[in-house]
Amino acid sequence: MHRFYLPETKLIVGQSVDLTPVTRQLTRVLRLAPGAQIVLFNGDGREFRTEVTGLGPDSATGLILSVRTPATEPSIGLTLYQCSLKGDKFEWVLQKGTELGVTCFVPVVSAHSIVRPAAALRKKYARWQAILREAAEQSGRVQVPTLAEPLSFAQAVEEARGVRLLPYEAAADDAALPSLSAAVETLHCNVSTLGEGEEAVETLHCNVSTGVALLIGPEGGFAPEEVVLARHAGWQIVTLG
Repeated sequence: MHRFYLPETKLIVGQSVDLTPVTRQLTRVLRLAPGAQIVLFNGDGREFRTEVTGLGPDSATGLILSVRTPATEPSIGLTLYQCSLKGDKFEWVLQKGTELGVTCFVPVVSAHSIVRPAAALRKKYARWQAILREAAEQSGRVQVPTLAEPLSFAQAVEEARGVRLLPYEAAADDAALPSLSAAVETLHCNVSTLGEGEEAVETLHCNVSTGVALLIGPEGGFAPEEVVLARHAGWQIVTLG
């Protein structure tokens, strides 16, 4: 069933809803007709099954039939501090990160970043927001991840809170450093299953209330001095083995 994100829209079972913001998708892209059913969500954690009741060239209406709260959002916040990447690679990270449950993306300008000025990154925000919305719609999530302002590497390592993990390709040379999987295991997480059959959803529960921050480098990796800075700021350096 097709899903649509309508932020700041009041959705109430039994009441009509203005579908004008998604008229183009309903009519020209999907070619739906009155009577078709879709799913709406506005970011409050719920999704609403809705029947399309009217379609015009520039407007549409619907009737909200039912509501449910799916277990598609992680119980612990994951902030991905991703160093800027060239081409459309950052867009791919946004799409797949949303599908995997990232709650916030923070673009970071590091020493080896190809796209460095923060102003150049901000020019892409409208497109990046659209990618986040579409990925949330298609992956079944009921919240669209936050896209924060770009930060320098130094700002990122100082701002982050919670469990802070930095995978580093040279960390394998230090036998005392844990792997990323070993570091995650220390969060004491467990998996529970909600629902039955095709409706069953596995949900990860962790005892970390402050969330997890993951800092990923650009194509050229981190500069050694950046890793030292992160370590002094309290980040856990981990391997990817």
